[in-house]
Amino acid sequence: MSRNENGYACVVLAGERPGGSAFSRELGLAASVLVDVAGKSSLQRVINTLESSPSVTGGVLCGPAKAVYDTSPEIGTLLEGSSFKWMPPQTGPSASAVAGIEKLDRFPILLTAGDHALLTPEIVEDFCSRAALQEADVVFGLAPYALVREAFPESKRTVLRFSDGAWCGTNLFAILTREGKAGPVYWTSLEADRKRPWRMARKIGPVLILKFFLGRLTLDSVLEALSRAMGCRVGCVIIDNPRVAVDVDSVADRDLAEKILLAE
Repeated sequence: MSRNENGYACVVLAGERPGGSAFSRELGLAASVLVDVAGKSSLQRVINTLESSPSVTGGVLCGPAKAVYDTSPEIGTLLEGSSFKWMPPQTGPSASAVAGIEKLDRFPILLTAGDHALLTPEIVEDFCSRAALQEADVVFGLAPYALVREAFPESKRTVLRFSDGAWCGTNLFAILTREGKAGPVYWTSLEADRKRPWRMARKIGPVLILKFFLGRLTLDSVLEALSRAMGCRVGCVIIDNPRVAVDVDSVADRDLAEKILLAE
């Protein structure tokens, strides 16, 4: 499968579940991506970073909802001077990712989130360049939990613990080929069954789940299992920058992000 020599198209996920998030309600915001982080909204910081990244050639902002888009002048103003176009979100992040990928219909595609306020062009360039070197269809970024904990000991992060290490997600995904769309399609099916854990377990595989709880899963074995389940080649990039693990979806995360940005 040939790849776009002009760089990555990008899907920025900025939707919320029906009723909004607890974070946006707590701050009285129309959408959580509009939270002010050291003088700029989270969404503005993400779009500015992507516009400053040579590997990114524009793309789509999937969300916030149309009602928010129509009543929040900031979003229109931000996109007016950018290479990104707004599109309505779907019922969940994975479904929105699939819709964005189908809208762009060119590869490779970078997938990230509108609350990734600490994202930098350097991180984007590092991830995109190393992802492109992999023999994979879809690649995701991971940050070593030890680095994240050392840098931000007060921050609570979701941790993926395997027998050969512990990792935090980074909200960075590369869909390198058309076959790689199978990745978010697969996660969409898991999201649909989030209230039916027995169905999720069946799709993930009982042996994989058992090994996880027994602490016998390695990162490589997870990649192999995901490749089989998704029907495409799955890879990952380890990002040794702890800030990549911080998304802004709580007041505590906003305060941490501001502390980091104001110290620069």
